[in-house]
Amino acid sequence: MNSTLAPHKHQQLALLFSTFVIAICGLIYELLAGTLSSYLLGDSVYQFSLVIGLFMSSMGAGAWWSRFIERELPLQFIRLQLLIGLLGGLSAPLLFFAFAVLDNYTPLLFVLVFLQGAMLGIEIPLIIRILKEHFSLKVNVSNVFTADYIGALLAALLFPLVLVPQLGLLQTGFLTASLNVGVGLLALYVFRAEMPRLRPMLLLAAGLLVLLAVGFAVSERFTTHLENKLYQDEIIFTQDTPFQQRLILTRRGERIRFYINGALQFDSFDEYRYHETLIHPLMGLVRNPENVLILGGGDGLAARELLRYPAAKHITLVDLDPAVTQLFKTNPLLRPLNKDSLNDARVQVVNQDAWKFLEASQQLYDAVFIDLPDPNNASLSRLYSVPFYTLVKQHLAQDGVMTVQATSPLYSRKAFWCIDATLQQVGGELVAQDHWVTLPYHVHVPSFGEWGFVMASRQPLRPPQIQLAGLDYRFLNAPMLPQLFEFPSDMGKVAVETNQLATHPLLGYYDAGWDEWYQ
Repeated sequence: MNSTLAPHKHQQLALLFSTFVIAICGLIYELLAGTLSSYLLGDSVYQFSLVIGLFMSSMGAGAWWSRFIERELPLQFIRLQLLIGLLGGLSAPLLFFAFAVLDNYTPLLFVLVFLQGAMLGIEIPLIIRILKEHFSLKVNVSNVFTADYIGALLAALLFPLVLVPQLGLLQTGFLTASLNVGVGLLALYVFRAEMPRLRPMLLLAAGLLVLLAVGFAVSERFTTHLENKLYQDEIIFTQDTPFQQRLILTRRGERIRFYINGALQFDSFDEYRYHETLIHPLMGLVRNPENVLILGGGDGLAARELLRYPAAKHITLVDLDPAVTQLFKTNPLLRPLNKDSLNDARVQVVNQDAWKFLEASQQLYDAVFIDLPDPNNASLSRLYSVPFYTLVKQHLAQDGVMTVQATSPLYSRKAFWCIDATLQQVGGELVAQDHWVTLPYHVHVPSFGEWGFVMASRQPLRPPQIQLAGLDYRFLNAPMLPQLFEFPSDMGKVAVETNQLATHPLLGYYDAGWDEWYQ
């Protein structure tokens, strides 16, 4: 088409519809890159910030480059859609392959995100220029950007609520790429009279659709094959959830391991060491703990230990992701492991953010167990802050006790003592008689190494006060109990800041500690 030829009405509508579709595709590609990076590398805040920043800057570069496209604008737009479809469909598999096999993920991420962003940045200026002879500039820009922003909103809703839970990351990428190719085919149709090489372009688009369909069909097997290279054992279950979590179960003989976003949550061979140490020292301090709260612990293993106490008449378990609790309620391999605790009449499962739950609740609890993932991002770090622990304290009975899992005092020593210091600060400066006393302790779990916990209460806490209930423990016993509260020099207390929402020093301590050991 000559650049001075005004588009017909059906061409105008087709281009505005194309703007809507490519906005959906563009945001999904951005979310795919950020989510995959979070799954594989952790630290979702950093990964999404990196991807979004690179995407936006490369879109700016693409918008600048668009000025050099001067002829056959509809043909260039069609070619661009086919290229974006090809790159968009292959990006997630390439990144996964680079992580699992090549061990060279980040450089490829930069290249792919930059190329995608640059090509996406060319799209809108091209559409505006094709439409420029029919509308005034202000109407043209208004129409195009309205379609673009509405498409982005739809993508933001579809990605977490429909696409990832139902299709997974790779299939979402292939489906999105096929939409780009579809836009190219639509443009081929509406501009067919002006296409000098219509048949070769049709064949190319058809070939790309076949390639994407094959990729869609084999993506699950491809993902399983690469994930098998990342994990020690056979993968027997995978699921992507609306909360941007990838759940994986592995098995070797009778041994089961559970991972969330690549991070090991438990190993069935030694999880009892962790859960007995989390639950029973506190229960040895509290008289008649009728009402108990667990924040986290969606696997039901902490609830399993609590159900051994007849006095615990009501256990409320609050876990954000219903996919996790449903898995451990129904999976025939996992129900024997947690002894069907999540289906017990005494256990009430609430799928809600812990902070929101506490804000809405009026209940007091005799014992509170905080069994949340490590504070490796800002979203989790807020649940290890002074304001959050203050909220927990408001729900703890006057003579109640709480325990928080507090990462490793060996691998992330400052993070552990930061959690202890943060708990000590709660209420202490304002109401002296309501000061929180802490009791830190630790245990060796072979799958994790040295692991730490901190108890807190308004009452003095001393190890000799703990009276184990005489249950049939696999790990704990009275003679070894004092050892849990003794810290060798390399895990001893250090000076740290308390964790505040405005500063999150805990994040820095946590990352620095683990990096020192493993990077």
